[in-house]
Parts: sequence; structure tokens; C-alpha cells
Amino acid sequence: MRKSIYHLSDGLYSVLKDALRVYMTLLKILIPALLIVKGLEWLGIVGGLGAVLAPLMSLLGLPEQLGVVWAAALFTNLYTAIAVFFQVAGDMPLSVEQVTVLGALMLVGHSIPVEGAVAKRAGAPWWATIVLRVGGALLFAWLLHCFYSTFGLLQAPVELIWQPSFSSEPTLSGWAVAQLETLALIFVIIFALIVLLKLLQKLGLERWIHLVLRPLLKLLGIGRSAANVTVIGFTLGLSYGAGLLIRDVQNGVLSKRDSTLALCFLGLCHSVIEDTLLILMLGADIAGILWARLLFAVIVTAIIARWPKAVVNNN
Repeated sequence: MRKSIYHLSDGLYSVLKDALRVYMTLLKILIPALLIVKGLEWLGIVGGLGAVLAPLMSLLGLPEQLGVVWAAALFTNLYTAIAVFFQVAGDMPLSVEQVTVLGALMLVGHSIPVEGAVAKRAGAPWWATIVLRVGGALLFAWLLHCFYSTFGLLQAPVELIWQPSFSSEPTLSGWAVAQLETLALIFVIIFALIVLLKLLQKLGLERWIHLVLRPLLKLLGIGRSAANVTVIGFTLGLSYGAGLLIRDVQNGVLSKRDSTLALCFLGLCHSVIEDTLLILMLGADIAGILWARLLFAVIVTAIIARWPKAVVNNN
């Protein structure tokens, strides 16, 4: 009995140590990135970028005023962008197609300062993140617009499933408290994820996960060692997946090629549960923002993996 308790406590200590190592690595990235984003908001750069992006909106069949919504998504996060959407859109008549196309833009291209910093630490350079996320968002949204407009799909007026009640601008202290709560929650989730991974290994279920994902990973050009972190990033978010990628790269578990390709895939399609639900609340079509996005991410990552002069290598 005493021996089993000793092994349990030793195991928990090992998990806690591993979780803290991943968490401290993320904190060194997230805290400066969050401060930079707040500074950009204060300087009004988000609004300025919205004016720059406005002409691109017409190419996607969207009103130019919605440029500031995507700008908010790029610099901050989906929650802020959704709040801006309701403030800007107001009584603007929008179709289901337009909301789906805007949702596609936001889902692929958002939180670039924060998630780009995390991806850089995991091995993806800034230029690659910007090209992949911003360029990928524009390409994906344009393809959806062309498809829907050509076949006359989703042209009905959108019906909002939910609309927030706006409050006054949060104070600096309120913003700081909210960020601290988020950072604390990140540690809890990281700890739970590592416990889950250890449990899967102990029960022998990890091998079955790899077996099920083998065809997809082979198509993406990703080795089986990246299966767990790819699933985590795909379902929960890029920061969690990349955080574990950083750990595995440092431990020599993942090659540069596998980590880079995993980051490419996760950059285009991650957090499919939370993020997809948020955009669905705007009235977007689930086939466009989930299944089409997944297909787009798979095709682009597979092309990158097979491109003769791709930035990935076998080192």
C-alpha cells in the first residue's frame, strides 16, 4: 500500500514538473505578446489596419466596413472580433454566405501576435506564420465566396443565434484580472492534458490513436510522434498544441519536419470545438467553417509537405 502511494506521488510530481516546464515556456511567450496586443489597441493600430483591409472585403463579397472586424481578429482574438462585429454590423443586411466567409477569415486569421509568438518558439518563423495564416485566410475565404456565389448557395438573410449586450470599456485593472484568470486556466488545462497523455500511454490507448490517425498523418507528411499534439491543437487550440510541441522538440521526440508540418496544419485548423461554436453563433454555415476548413488545411499541408523547396526538412 505504502509502495503504491509512493509511486502515485512520484508520478504526480513528474506530471506537475512536466506541466510547469511547458507552462513557464508559454508564459515567457504569452505575457509579452498580450502586452504588445494591448499597446496596439491603445495606439489605434487595429482601426488603422481595418481601413487598409477594407478594399479586400469587396473581393470576398463583404461590405468594406467589416475590414475592422477582421483586423480585430488578427490582432486580438475571436471574442473581441465578435464584439466589434456586432457594433459595426448593426442592422446591416448580411447573408449566410457573407457571415460564413467572414467567419472563415476570422477562424484562420486571428490572434497573430500571440499565436505567432508561440509558433515561433515551436519552430515556425514569423514570416511563415503571417503568410500561412493571413494568406491562407484570404485564399480560403475567397474560395468559399466563389463557390457560394457561383452556385447561388447560402444567399438567405442571416439569423443571429446570439447577440451580446454591450457594457462599458473594461478598465486596465479589469483587463489585467481577465488575463491572469486566462493564464491560470491555461496551466490547469496543460496539467490535465499531460495527465491524460500519461494515462493513454499507461493504458496502451495511445497506440490505437496513432493507428487511427496514421492515414491522415501520412497524407499530411507528419510522423506518428506528432499525433498526440496534433489532436490536442486541433481540438483545443494552437497554444496548447504548440506548447506540447515545444516540449517534444526540446526532448528530441519530434523532428523539425514533423513539428513544422504540424504547426502548418494547426495554423489553418485548430480549436475546432470552441472557435467553431463562436462563429456558429453569428449564423455561419457549419459546412463552410468546419468541414471545408478541415479539407483546406489538409490539402495545403499536404502540398507543403511535398513541395520540392518547402521550408521543412528531415533534420
